[in-house]
Formats: sequence, C-alpha cells, structure tokens
Amino acid sequence: MRAWLLPEYIEDVLPPTAQRIERLRRDVLDLLRVHGYELVMPPLLEYVESLLTGSGHDLDLMTFKLVDQLSGRMLGLRADITPQVARIDAHLLNRRGVTRLCYSGSVLHTLPSGLNRTREPLQVGAELYGHAGIESDVEILRLMAHALRTAGTAQVQFDIGHVGVFRCLMRRGGVAEELEADLSRVLQAKDLPALRELARPLDRTTREALLLLPELYGGDEVLRLAAARLPRHAPIVAALDTLRRLARALRDLVGARTFDLAELRGYRYHSGVVFFAYASGRANALARGGRYDDVGRAFGRARAATGFSMDLRELAQLDARAPKRRAILAPYSADAALHAKIDGLRARGEIVIVDLPGHRGAREELGCDRALVKRGGKWSVVKGAVAKTGGNA
Repeated sequence: MRAWLLPEYIEDVLPPTAQRIERLRRDVLDLLRVHGYELVMPPLLEYVESLLTGSGHDLDLMTFKLVDQLSGRMLGLRADITPQVARIDAHLLNRRGVTRLCYSGSVLHTLPSGLNRTREPLQVGAELYGHAGIESDVEILRLMAHALRTAGTAQVQFDIGHVGVFRCLMRRGGVAEELEADLSRVLQAKDLPALRELARPLDRTTREALLLLPELYGGDEVLRLAAARLPRHAPIVAALDTLRRLARALRDLVGARTFDLAELRGYRYHSGVVFFAYASGRANALARGGRYDDVGRAFGRARAATGFSMDLRELAQLDARAPKRRAILAPYSADAALHAKIDGLRARGEIVIVDLPGHRGAREELGCDRALVKRGGKWSVVKGAVAKTGGNA
C-alpha cells in the first residue's frame, strides 16, 4: 500500500471545493452573527467523560478514543460539537437568560454517518439556550431554513418529528431498555416485520400505537390521525400540540414540510421536536436539529436547549461548478510603483499573483484573466494581457 493513501472516507479538499466550502462557512457564520449568535471555538479533543456527557450511546460509538500521554486518561476526538457548546453554556458562560451561540469546525466519526459521507464532516451550527417555549424552536427552524437558502439550496423538504411520542409509549408500556433500543432501531429503519415481532409481547395499547407510528408520515393530516388513534397520554397530547403549533408558525416556510412520528435518530439525546432538511435527489440530510433539554441537566445545570447543525462539505456538493477565478498577474519587479499598485488592488479584494522568474510556460495554471502592464509610465490592469506580462507594453 502506498504511504500517501488516505484512510477510507477521509479525503483532501482541493482548491475549487475548498473555496466553495470556505465561502459557505463565512456566509453562514455572518448570517448567524446578525441574528445575535455568538461564535465559540471548542477544542478538537477532550476527556471522554466530558465529551460524551449526556450525549447517549450512539455518539460514544462514533467517537475516536486515545490515551493522553500527559495524564494517562482517555481522550476523545469530538464527533459532534453540540455537547461541547452545551458545556460552555452551562459551566463557562453561566448566564441566566437566553444565550445564542454558534460554531464551525471539523468533527471525526469512526464510521461514515450516511451514504458516501466523509468521516470528517465540517460542522457549522447554532444553539439557543434558556428558553423552553415553542418560540425558540420556531426561531431555530427558520434560521436553519435561512442558512440553507444562503447556501444556495432552492428546493428543500423539512421532516419534523417529536421523540416524546415514542418515549411516552415506552414508559407507559414498561418496556425494558434493551427492547426499547431494538424498537427504536427497527422503527427508524421502517422494518415493519421486525417491528411486529418485537412488539408482540407488549400490551395491546402499546403494540397498536407502535405499529401505527410508521404510517404517521405526511402533511398536517398526520397530526389529526395521530390525535384520533394514539393513546391520550398527557406527554403524547402535549407533543402533538407542539407539532400543531409549529405547523401554524411555519406555514410560510419555503419548501415542502412533512411530519414523521417514527423519526427517532438520536432520540436518547433529543427531548422533544426533531427536524431534518433534505434536497431533492439526495439521500443524506443537509441539516438536522431539535430540542435537547436533557443534555443541560446532565451537565448539572438544567437549561432548555434547541439548535441545528449542517455539514459544509455536504452542502458544497450541491453546486459542483468550479468557481471562476478572477486574478491579476503581476510581473516580478523591484519597481516601487508596481508594489504600491499591487497593495492597492489587494486592499480592494483583488487577487494579485506575482509571476516568479522561470515559470513563463506555466502561467495558465495560475488562472489569471488580467495582467498588470506598464503603459505611459503607469501600471494598469489589462484584460487578456497575461501572455505579455513582464514589464512595459
């Protein structure tokens, strides 16, 4: 095996894609900033017990672990930034009111999280702490939609669920933890034969409700059907009421909107509404989020929390066109006037590349569409003059 080969699902990002990703990162962070979200930068690795606090078994399996040579303790390379931001809110900022935070950085996964996905996503997201009402869920969902529009995604479908329905059925039915995990897995996979088999020992009310959940997918009519056929337990009633209120608040949201009461990804981590955004023709979610109040409780400070995150690498694939590079080629010279001209152009945001000696035959690789040429004693930018660059014209 060649020494320079990378591990599976780990890849270099080359200039055109890197440029798209960086532009997206800046645009999304600028959007979050003007909405009042403050930027934080958690570390890439932490002690495992801190990194995984309140995050559930799934994140544990996704986390690379190594031994710290200084302390001998186990470290983890973050697989998700959200729990780190929750720790910052709970233990470092320690604010009493609403706190809005945002972030961007790489995470590492032991296995790819979806079809043809990298094991090193570049995560950007926003988290809102300190407000338990539906208003903060609406704010986060609208912000996620705005961020996707900023990234250039025109046609988006939003799938919205609520883990409280499944969780209530498990508690009311006295379902053992191991069976609960199996049921959530087959529900997420929409494996109806396996669901029927696993639900067989449960009481009739719980069994029939579980078998109904995969059918509860669609528009607002799903909420009416769920209200009519699911048990009238208080947590289920409250969950459906939350979803109805969300439906009313998001009527003007651009894009298709569906409800899925069998959507259970990360249900041990989330505590209420969950939502995912998809683009037509793509299997992987472009963005995901939801409410996770229990994570703050795990950190010793119960704080209501909701947020979303996106993988910039996934978003960058939606527009595979190579960005057109507009650069200016400047001759290599000690001319002070030339240096002043170059500095002025760069200050205005222009890309100016100095043509180092001995590489005339490779100028096309620089991607320059203009050149600095000296005419009448003054340096000027001239279109289509790259081949002649080198001094006076």
